[in-house]
Amino acid sequence: MTTLRVVLGDQCSDTLSSLSDIAPGDVVLMAEVRAECTYVRHHQQKIVLVLSAMRHFAERLRARGVTVAYSRLDDPANTQTLAGEVARVAKQVKATRIVATHPGEWRVLQDIKAWQDATGLPVEIRDDTRFLCTLDRFRAWAGTRRQLRMEFFYREMRRETGILMEAPDEPTGGQWNFDHDNRQALPRDIRPPAPRRFPPDAITKDVMALVAREFAGHFGTLDGFAWPVTPEQAQDALEDFIEHRLPDFGRFQDAMAEGEATLFHALIAAALNVGILDPRAACDAAEAAYRRGDAPLNAAEGFIRQILGWREYVRGLYWLRMPAYRDTNALEATRPLPWFYWSGETEMACLRAAIAQTRDLAYAHHIQRLMVTGNFALLAGLDPRAVNEWYLVVYADAYEWVELPNTHGMALFADGGVMASKPYAASGAYINRMSDHCRGCAFEVRQSTGARACPFNYLYWDFIARHAERLSRNPRMAMPLRTLSRMDPKKLHAMRAAAKAFLDGLDRGEAPAGQARLV
Repeated sequence: MTTLRVVLGDQCSDTLSSLSDIAPGDVVLMAEVRAECTYVRHHQQKIVLVLSAMRHFAERLRARGVTVAYSRLDDPANTQTLAGEVARVAKQVKATRIVATHPGEWRVLQDIKAWQDATGLPVEIRDDTRFLCTLDRFRAWAGTRRQLRMEFFYREMRRETGILMEAPDEPTGGQWNFDHDNRQALPRDIRPPAPRRFPPDAITKDVMALVAREFAGHFGTLDGFAWPVTPEQAQDALEDFIEHRLPDFGRFQDAMAEGEATLFHALIAAALNVGILDPRAACDAAEAAYRRGDAPLNAAEGFIRQILGWREYVRGLYWLRMPAYRDTNALEATRPLPWFYWSGETEMACLRAAIAQTRDLAYAHHIQRLMVTGNFALLAGLDPRAVNEWYLVVYADAYEWVELPNTHGMALFADGGVMASKPYAASGAYINRMSDHCRGCAFEVRQSTGARACPFNYLYWDFIARHAERLSRNPRMAMPLRTLSRMDPKKLHAMRAAAKAFLDGLDRGEAPAGQARLV
């Protein structure tokens, strides 16, 4: 009796449910397949990260005496699909059943559900216990709620886990959320410490050579690859963050700065999402730092909220609403994705910086994703399908369960308010307040009309005017709509004309260009 236990690329975890009762004679299948590397053209560093983590995990299992059938991408016998490899290896090892852990993506779940018919073997799909909230628990919380706001879910998770709690209904510090303390721009005299880097070992170098050969046409570069690919490295990355950057993470978590790609951020999402770092351990480490006086409460709470709140919430929302969720387009946005999202060729300094570091590092922090590339996509009316695919392609931490709700719901408001209470639309003033990008930009952030006007300014008011009737039903949009109603009609006309000319240029394939500023 041989059980074939399938471990997916983002399941490189010792605690994986499909391995919990592994017995002598069982076989673990791990498969590098072209289909998973190319269903979108993933960033080259993302492919290296996943394949290297897989190969290291396979060696870890073998060291425990586990039999691993490992399908390498360049093996001539490889069928290059998950279903094909499951069928091939199941026959090869004479498996009598198949066990898998619930995948992170809807399309993969459909694939797994077809394995039984394809192989003639029973297939057991187990819950993914690596998360802090089960899918059933999230469904129970969602119930018949009209609005599924993360803040209220987060409070439930705090109560259930006891994280940052003094009593069952008494949050540490007397309040649930310290976000109002976490909105400072980075002063010129503060230089964030560099995060720990992990030079490629022999396994990773082999994978890098493979990716360079097979996926050279994919977005991004492999130069400087330094992501953690083992649990030990991921733990080192977490400890480095807790010691050196968590104390200032809170107040500067929304800041952006030229030449500062990582600021005080943790850079552990990729490790969490590939399975080499435990989310509870990350939350506990931050709370412990606060308890011993090494980090302020606003920093610890802000970090914990990203994991215990946002990460768990978006997973629950994804599985609650899929597959219909990804097809919603509440704002009827249809404009194609501009080429500069791939090339970075724009004189808009904030966009150029965010896209360039994304190309080089497969990373940008949440404000760059939401309020720069996401905000532009919202204001310009870019097609949600194209924008969602871009976000899934370019980031090392991107899997559809976490990428889709954040992009589709938060950045694009394409779900019509299922996730966000209002569109996160902003003019250039927000970017100027939270960054130094505007200081050296070709555009003038204080101008809303004219050749040097910041495109975010006139695009913002064009967005508000274009969707005024729809937004009038949202109480949180009352202030900008009042401002719109009182605006000088000539000024509004000029801004909307500028927006039309700009968007027409995008449609013609032109990159946003302004007059060069002498600095």
